[in-house]
This record gives sequence, structure tokens and C-alpha cells, in this order.
Amino acid sequence: MLIEIRSFRQEDLGDLYQIAVLTGHAGDDATGMYDDPKLLGHVFVAPYTINEPDLAFVAVDASGVAGYAIGSRDARVLERALETGWWHELRNRYPYDAAGTDPDQWLIERIHRPATAPDEIVDRYPSEFHIDLLPRCQGHGVGRQIIDRLLMALRQAGSPGVHCGVDPRNLAAIGFYQHLGFERIDTAGPPIFVRTL
Repeated sequence: MLIEIRSFRQEDLGDLYQIAVLTGHAGDDATGMYDDPKLLGHVFVAPYTINEPDLAFVAVDASGVAGYAIGSRDARVLERALETGWWHELRNRYPYDAAGTDPDQWLIERIHRPATAPDEIVDRYPSEFHIDLLPRCQGHGVGRQIIDRLLMALRQAGSPGVHCGVDPRNLAAIGFYQHLGFERIDTAGPPIFVRTL
């Protein structure tokens, strides 16, 4: 399988939003789960590609963009940037209903009350990332290649360490991070995987 790992381009954004949906149910397809499927990309893709596009990479095969790894040099800096820009715009578009039960509400809550990693983790591992690969490029070493590319970029940017949260139902992702030498830290929320750079 021929896969190119390259830097993100703005014209890739629609593909990344689509991949977020196709992997948005604990690694499985979330098509049809949300009234507004763009919410997944709004929460998990755009914050990184807008604020730190130089830390965004895509995997491309003969059929097109098949995966991505996106990150932030400093999670707290990103959080502040999102509060003054991206989240503010989305909060006007997506009002939060605490009593709402439709599947979109948990994503809208993330817009109004963004999840943050505990200080004790961010202090040692300030960078964060997300990775999603379509099934057609899983199991071929693409995940390792794209993560290595992102981690190298974070290292060159001076980051001492990186973290990412994982849905506890996504057993494939948990195994993947453990295979790559990430350490699992269990928190009150989802497990967080960390690695020194």
C-alpha cells in the first residue's frame, strides 16, 4: 500500500471533517448518529488546523486523504486562543441545552464547556494531539508514521511531552498507544496517554 504522509493543506479540511465522522464512534463510523455531523469536526479537527496548521499532517493514498494527526504545542495556549475566537463563534451558532438529550448535545456541551486535561498532566506533557485513520489504511504502519511525523514536529518546536485523551471503548486506539510506548494515566474522565519527547 502506497501512502504519502504530508503537511495539511486548507483544501484538506473537508476530508478531515469526513474522517472525523467515519471514525467518530469510538473509532467506528458515526454516520447518521448526529443531526449535524459537522459538530465532530468543529470540536476535534478545526481547533487544531485553524490555530496550528504546521502541526497537522495527513495520510494520502490512491483514493485520497485517509487519515490525519493534528496537534497543539501547548494545550493551555490553544485553550485561550479558542476562548477568544473559535468557541465564541460556535457558541452563538449552537446554543447549549443542559436538559437536551439528542446526541448532538454532548458535542455542543464541549463547545460551551471544553474538556481540559488536569494540570499535573499538562505541566509535564503540555502538547496534545488527535489521530484518526480510515480502516483502509489501518494495520499498515501508517499510524506510526504519521504519529512519528507529528511528534518530530512537536519536538522541534521545543515540546517536552505530549498527551491525548482516549475513549475507553476504543480498545484499538488504546492498544495502538501502548504499542507505541505511551504511558496510560487513568483520570476521573477518559484515560490519558502520555509520552516524553
